Amino acid sequence: MSAKAISEQTGKELLYKFICTTSAIQNRFKYARVTPDTDWARLLQDHPWLLSQNLVVKPDQLIKRRGKLGLVGVNLTLDGVKSWLKPRLGQEATGIVRAIRDYQGPLKEHEVTVFVRRGGPNYQEGLRVMGEVGKTTGIPIHVFGTETHMTAIVGMALGHRPIPNQPPTAAHTANFLLNASGSTSTPAPSRTASFSESRADEVAPAKKAKPAMPQGKSTTLFSRHTKAIVWGMQTRAVQGMLDFDYVCSRDEPSVAAMVYPFTGDHKQKFYWGHKEILIPVFKNMADAMRKHPEVDVLINFASLRSAYDSTMETMNYVQIRTIAIIAEGIPEALTRKLIKKADQKGVTIIGPATVGGIKPGCFKIGNTGGMLDNILASKLYRPGSVAYVSRSGGMSNELNNIISRTTDGVYEGVAIGGDRYPGSTFMDHVLRYQDTPGVKMIVVLGEIGGTEEYKICRGIKEGRLTKPIVCWCIGTCATMFSSEVQFGHAGACANQASETAVAKNQALKEAGVFVPRSFDELGEIIQSVYEDLVANGVIVPAQEVPPPTVPMDYSWARELGLIRKPASFMTSICDERGQELIYAGMPITEVFKEEMGIGGVLGLLWFQKRLPKYSCQFIEMCLMVTADHGPAVSGAHNTIICARAGKDLVSSLTSGLLTIGDRFGGALDAAAKMFSKAFDSGIIPMEFVNKMKKEGKLIMGIGHRVKSINNPDMRVQILKDYVRQHFPATPLLDYALEVEKITTSKKPNLILNVDGLIGVAFVDMLRNCGSFTREEADEYIDIGALNGIFVLGRSMGFIGHYLDQKRLKQGLYRHPWDDISYVLPEHMSM
Repeated sequence: MSAKAISEQTGKELLYKFICTTSAIQNRFKYARVTPDTDWARLLQDHPWLLSQNLVVKPDQLIKRRGKLGLVGVNLTLDGVKSWLKPRLGQEATGIVRAIRDYQGPLKEHEVTVFVRRGGPNYQEGLRVMGEVGKTTGIPIHVFGTETHMTAIVGMALGHRPIPNQPPTAAHTANFLLNASGSTSTPAPSRTASFSESRADEVAPAKKAKPAMPQGKSTTLFSRHTKAIVWGMQTRAVQGMLDFDYVCSRDEPSVAAMVYPFTGDHKQKFYWGHKEILIPVFKNMADAMRKHPEVDVLINFASLRSAYDSTMETMNYVQIRTIAIIAEGIPEALTRKLIKKADQKGVTIIGPATVGGIKPGCFKIGNTGGMLDNILASKLYRPGSVAYVSRSGGMSNELNNIISRTTDGVYEGVAIGGDRYPGSTFMDHVLRYQDTPGVKMIVVLGEIGGTEEYKICRGIKEGRLTKPIVCWCIGTCATMFSSEVQFGHAGACANQASETAVAKNQALKEAGVFVPRSFDELGEIIQSVYEDLVANGVIVPAQEVPPPTVPMDYSWARELGLIRKPASFMTSICDERGQELIYAGMPITEVFKEEMGIGGVLGLLWFQKRLPKYSCQFIEMCLMVTADHGPAVSGAHNTIICARAGKDLVSSLTSGLLTIGDRFGGALDAAAKMFSKAFDSGIIPMEFVNKMKKEGKLIMGIGHRVKSINNPDMRVQILKDYVRQHFPATPLLDYALEVEKITTSKKPNLILNVDGLIGVAFVDMLRNCGSFTREEADEYIDIGALNGIFVLGRSMGFIGHYLDQKRLKQGLYRHPWDDISYVLPEHMSM
């Protein structure tokens, strides 16, 4: 399979060309490629069937949802194709903004109002763009940021809620840059502990009721000193954890090590603030646990195929007290086995199918809480007084936002995961929060399916739960459907009436839980309960101070347009970043479709030109004739010596290539320059020969040790015949052959050798093929491009000699002493 995406046309061509079958696939499809510059008259001449058949028109890209996006036209005439292409050909889709601009007429006609709610990195820029589109088109577009929770705009659109006339907050992603103090130390805590939070030495009051957690499980899962091991090479998640640690003013990173069984032990580089640190990566769990006994949390990013085995292995280490399993899709039978063993070992499992959890000011699991701007916006860098538990990871992020805007913030939050059998339940965490002095109120976001919420009702009735609880079960719309509805999570399906969201909300309300009328009112209920606790002195909000500043990642800052940096390298021959590999502007699919061959690719990569067919063939011929010249020449000899000394392929090849120079193989450039200079200066061949003789210089490209006028070099003859037959003009070759007549009249072996012929013929090709200016052709000669032909060709032969020696299992070479003339100085007497 291709490592890069390819065009549909090329994919079908490859199938038809290389797959042998007797099925209908052998019937080649008819196609015509159309570009903005297509000459339709010429196209009809080449493809007359366009006038007689129904046509399909679509982008030649293997992209998803072409039909849904209106990018396929079916059963069209040629005129219909032209009409279909007119608004689309050469245009780039730019998403919702372009859609609103293109269809502003119908939108205005039907009096459509658009509501936009957006969060995430740099969401302010997206809202600004949408607002500008509304102003320029005259379409009512209302934009909202994280200050408005996600379902509030539905009520506004339906007219049940007033539309606030206020711009989104002016917060910007770039508000947290480098520490303004310039200090390299971890910033001081930005907020003292909440006055509602107990001191470290305080102990939770004794309870007469039954224990909150299974025996051995801890009430406190995370602290400012919690250390974790991350299973999986999740570098982005780990960096997010370290940034959270830094902004929380932790003394040390919360990630002690990583485990990744597919590499050897090594160290991975991360940032701690603006300093770089190294975190060890181990191949197996045993080494990580042995070297980091302080770790008590595992964050398991293993896939659904290996999450079970890695979690079961981890529970064999008594130091582990909490495991977060991120993967979804683990078979329910295996999940139940995990839960059973966790109960036996006293281990708390968060997940599977979860984003994790967060304890502001202390610890966060993986990607919980989103990116750093969201951490700061939701004030997750310091503890509040409200603890929550939900099933959904995405909705837990929404709870972070709601709680931060209506209370003094989050104390702890956990997303237990959406599977039918979560490793820990709502009640497990609600009981923990009940026994945690710093938690003053609890928020539960349940959903349709299951009966876990009824345990909360029983806990309240039995007096086990005494703290204020706000709860809402999402999925109330399921009662509006006539059949059973399966929502997004595996466990979000009501199998009986008591499992519906409506029934559970009613039971919770009757038990004394604060239940809003809809999700829209959840924030208002949370704020009301919180204000009552503040009024009664249960919560004394701490003074808020600005959070510490942290560095921004370079890639993020560049994406936001905040910085610019000069590139370290420049390249103009190849681009691998897009949908497919591009050689000098030509997609790799086009290279294969047009069968350009090695010569054509060399033309693109070396000369940035699409050379004529005869030039490509000439280059390939040069590579073939220079591929090898026997084992006796210096390059092959060196390669053989190294191969027999046990060296590897690259070392042996390099040894041979290092011998190439003016004396061996490097005469292509020299011959091209010497003959070009003589020819361009206007001196006749006889004057050139006499001049070189007078100066005592050899004519590069003339002469051979073995071949002569009577024993011609067939390589030279083959190339000479091809050049004379296919090149439009050969003035320099003709000049060199006149020089050869003069030199061979003096000595038979002073022939135009293969280096000389390639050199002069290459100059003729560059100057006369029509692809280069005279200046470009001369520049390529000056920078040594022609010697590259010999290097590339001879590398094939050197590799052949290396493989040959290995195949023949030749031992270490020692040169025979009788082939060496030992000439030592005579003994000097006084």
